Amino acid sequence: EIPKGMVGGIIGRSGGGKSTLLRALNRLWEPPPHTVCLDGQDICGVDVLTLRRKVGMLFQIPALFEGTVADNIRYGPQLQGKKLPDNEVYKLLTLADLDSSFFNKNARELSVGQAQRVALARTLANEPEVLLLDEPTSALDPISTQNIEDVIVKLKKNGMTIIMVSHSIKQIQRIADLVCLLVDGQIVEVLKPNSLSQAN
Repeated sequence: EIPKGMVGGIIGRSGGGKSTLLRALNRLWEPPPHTVCLDGQDICGVDVLTLRRKVGMLFQIPALFEGTVADNIRYGPQLQGKKLPDNEVYKLLTLADLDSSFFNKNARELSVGQAQRVALARTLANEPEVLLLDEPTSALDPISTQNIEDVIVKLKKNGMTIIMVSHSIKQIQRIADLVCLLVDGQIVEVLKPNSLSQAN
């Protein structure tokens, strides 16, 4: 169980099932019925598109669409027939730690760190209740990593529930409120971040 407004970290060895667990939480991998609940409701009984708006996911490598940064951020609401006004796009840019100059930039001309923050803003445009992060900083330099971590902390302060897979124990210690240790597809322990070994 991850309480609302908290960051849950998922750690474990490569191939241990971390990404599969994360994908099960918004049915990118279909979990068995009655194993994953959102606010007490079995997610297998929720329309997939509705669920993925409520439970947004940010992947390890950002994949942006052709067009401007603003086009990318507006994509999700547009699928729902909503036109996101400019001021909302600017708010999402600020939330993702990007300044207003990015609004009209070509999405294909961004650095990986900038693209990851645009992908985050695009996910947040759907106003998710829960944000799933699959090693969102593993391809980033230290400054970009810090930027993403700052955004995660800001979102948590705003009451968002976040579940994050990371290969870095130090990162989990900096950000998470509780940690799930995954071994061969099983959560073997749930503990506080300060209980983790400092070794990695």
